Amino acid sequence: MTSTQHTVPDQPAGSPAAVFDPYDYVTQEDPYPTYARLRREAPVYYNAERDFWALSRHADVHRAVRDEATFSNAMGVSLDPTAWSPHAHKTMSFLAMDPPRQTRLRNLVSRGFTPRRVAGLADRIREITLQHLEPALERGSFDFVDDFAGLLPMDVISELMGVPVADRVELRRLADVVVHREDGVYDVPPEGMSAALDLVVYYADLVQQRRADPGDDLTSALTVAEIDGDRLTDEEIIGFLFLMVVAGNETTTKLLANAVFWGARHPDQLAKPLADPGRVDDWVEETLRYDTSSQLLARHVTRDVEIDGVTVPADSRLVVLLGSANRDERVFTCPDTYDLDRDPAELGQHISFGGGRHFCLGANLARLEARVALDEVARRVSSIEVDEARAVRVHSVNVRGFAHLPVSVVRS
Repeated sequence: MTSTQHTVPDQPAGSPAAVFDPYDYVTQEDPYPTYARLRREAPVYYNAERDFWALSRHADVHRAVRDEATFSNAMGVSLDPTAWSPHAHKTMSFLAMDPPRQTRLRNLVSRGFTPRRVAGLADRIREITLQHLEPALERGSFDFVDDFAGLLPMDVISELMGVPVADRVELRRLADVVVHREDGVYDVPPEGMSAALDLVVYYADLVQQRRADPGDDLTSALTVAEIDGDRLTDEEIIGFLFLMVVAGNETTTKLLANAVFWGARHPDQLAKPLADPGRVDDWVEETLRYDTSSQLLARHVTRDVEIDGVTVPADSRLVVLLGSANRDERVFTCPDTYDLDRDPAELGQHISFGGGRHFCLGANLARLEARVALDEVARRVSSIEVDEARAVRVHSVNVRGFAHLPVSVVRS
């Protein structure tokens, strides 16, 4: 991979060593200054208290997400101690597997979750978008998450899976509980475990219903997906559905709200898609780079490996900091600037959806939802203001975004 080289500022002499703790609420509010220090001072960082390593530079993250032989997914992608387990695949599907098991399951799932099925959702995504957006815009002031961004992805995924409308609010609530962490909590809390179990039970019932009475939905398609006589087990289907509702729903909700937040914070940039909806793609992609929903992913190091002159020992826990890689001065010009006119070749190097065999299977769906939703926003408003004093961030180790985002809009 080639990239433009940029000047990286030196750290002042005598400064205290960089400290990175993804559980820290202050860090969660704004991790980017810490990331910058890690890239300068400790690109291969070790947190002795929590016993994990972290990679912050783009080149190292890029390498790690593509080398599953060294940086394994088999223990899951979360630092939470109880989630770090050889059984992580039960709720995180092939995201918590390595080849050949990962390859088999992903190929089978892909038989149901096809690009054609995703592309065929475009009209319905637009209908659902307007169903939620129009009433909100009529009020002029509303919560962008509660009234729109938190509803659309869950409705889209639920329609894809065949989940009844009456069940969707509760499934969204459970998904929120699974990822939320109170300050000072360093593992999956009891309420998170209970919510995860409730989701698993719900999807187990749904799979049984679709095996008995198939419909025209993804769950039904997964029950009959086959390659050379090989089919998915109920446990494998449930794990994938769980992954979709927790990872797919949460990250897309956060992407939409992050786009509006940073657009409103930079009105000169927001003016571009509001004046020309053809610029919505730039709005989506620069938001993915600038403040990605998925900030980090954990990996299990399978062998001693040297990175930037530092040896990371076998059997270590390691996190790849996607959010930091997307702000690396070695790759991106003025990385801390929110710029919708960024060079497309440079912008294309963001790694918000991971890479290699584990490149996000839902990336096309997430992009489609964001483009359709923000296109409708851009066509209907002339300005957006965020009440930052009342905005509330989600507190999560992996996910970055808003639980509440009060906005006021002027219709065009």
